Amino acid sequence: MYARFGKRLLDIFVAGTGLLLLSPLLLLLAALLAVVNRGNPFFRQVRPGQIGTNGEERLFTLVKFKTMTDRRDAAGQLLPDALRLTRVGGVVRKASLDELPQLWNVLQGDMSLVGPRPLLVEYLPLYTPAQRRRHQVRPGITGWAQVNGRNTLSWPDKFAYDVWYVDNLSGALDMKIIFLTFIKVFRSEGISSGTSATMEKFTGHPE
Repeated sequence: MYARFGKRLLDIFVAGTGLLLLSPLLLLLAALLAVVNRGNPFFRQVRPGQIGTNGEERLFTLVKFKTMTDRRDAAGQLLPDALRLTRVGGVVRKASLDELPQLWNVLQGDMSLVGPRPLLVEYLPLYTPAQRRRHQVRPGITGWAQVNGRNTLSWPDKFAYDVWYVDNLSGALDMKIIFLTFIKVFRSEGISSGTSATMEKFTGHPE
C-alpha cells in the first residue's frame, strides 16, 4: 500500500512544502550561481527514470544547481571535475544544496524523495539484468546507497544497495534514509570518491 500510494503522497507533500518554504534560499542561490557561472545557474541533463509499462526506462530532465563551469581543454574536452568545480560551487555541493531543485522533479513525478540515484543514460546498456532492477522504482534525491557511503562506494556495492532498497521498500525504511541523509549532509560525508571530486564513470564492472 505504501509503495503504491503512500510514497507518492509523501513525495507531493514534502516536495511542495519544501519548494514553498525554501523559495527565498533557492532564489538567492540561483542569483549567486548565475553570477559565478556567468549566466546559467542550473544544470540540466536527461536521465533514466522508472521502467514504464513498455519495459523501458522513462527519460526525464534532471535539474540541479550548477556547481562546475564548462571549461574545456585545447581539444574541446571538458576539464576534470576538480578543475571545473568553482569555490562557491564547492560550498553548495558540500552542503548538498545543489540537489534542492530536484524537489521540482519529485513534484512532477519523475523522481521520489528516496530511491536509487538517477545516473547517466549512457550507462543503460552496461547494466546486468540484476543491476537494472534499480529502475523498478522512481529514482530518488537520496537513497540507501547514499547513506551507506555515497560516492565512496564502488559501483558494484552501490548497485547492490540500490537493488536491496527495491526489494525492501517501506515507509519505515524511507523515514530511516531521510533521517540518515540529514546526518550525512551535516557531516559532509561521502561527497567525493577517493580519486575524483565526484564519482568515476561506470564502465560496466561485473556485479
